[in-house]
Amino acid sequence: MQPLVLYDTLSELPGNSWSPNPAKPRFVLRYKNIPFVTIWVEYTEISIAMKSIGATPIGRKDRHGSDVYTVPVLSDPNTGALITDSLEIASYLEKTYPEKPIFPNNSEPLIRALDSTHFSLILPALKPLFARTAEILSPASGKFFTEARSANVPLPWGVGHDDDWDPLEKMYNTVYEWYQKTDGKWIMGDTFSYADIIVAASLLWYKRVVKEDEWARISSWNGGKWAQVLADVEQECKST
Repeated sequence: MQPLVLYDTLSELPGNSWSPNPAKPRFVLRYKNIPFVTIWVEYTEISIAMKSIGATPIGRKDRHGSDVYTVPVLSDPNTGALITDSLEIASYLEKTYPEKPIFPNNSEPLIRALDSTHFSLILPALKPLFARTAEILSPASGKFFTEARSANVPLPWGVGHDDDWDPLEKMYNTVYEWYQKTDGKWIMGDTFSYADIIVAASLLWYKRVVKEDEWARISSWNGGKWAQVLADVEQECKST
């Protein structure tokens, strides 16, 4: 079996990875023990690089009217598939490599709905996270990131006051209720699924980009639940 190729975006952090959406297929690939390599793309070069390999744009235009391309993109040399979007990549991997399911018990429609809900919950809370993300990119990519993201999440992006972080804490009070509905440590009780990967990928983003005291703050919410969820998912998705 040839290794699959995951396209992800560079940073100035050790190990590069920070972005939550490429983190999702990385978790899935590791969980399913599928061999893969990562190709790192500068944030400013995503559109050029993805267009050059024939990836599909995401279906919306930027402020200049051009098609928007994004990562993750997954290339599977074993089948010739080239897939854009973390959720579509997860769906492809589940159908093509069904061992160790991430959508157990026909749960894909339910988890797709959860993914949409999770995104709508996090949207009002993004400002401090975007502020910190711009700081860990190269200067050119940080500027590009700020210009691109401020079209949907208007500046200023603050980090210094409780008010900046309150929307994120409010969001996690809601997500905490999802976990409280079952007795196990996963959203589906004792059954691990892509739902937990969705939650963990965002937590990994925060841990990678925010300051140490800010991560300690997030980790303290809901009785330390979020550091534990991230640790549990990272453990579950260790390649063997």
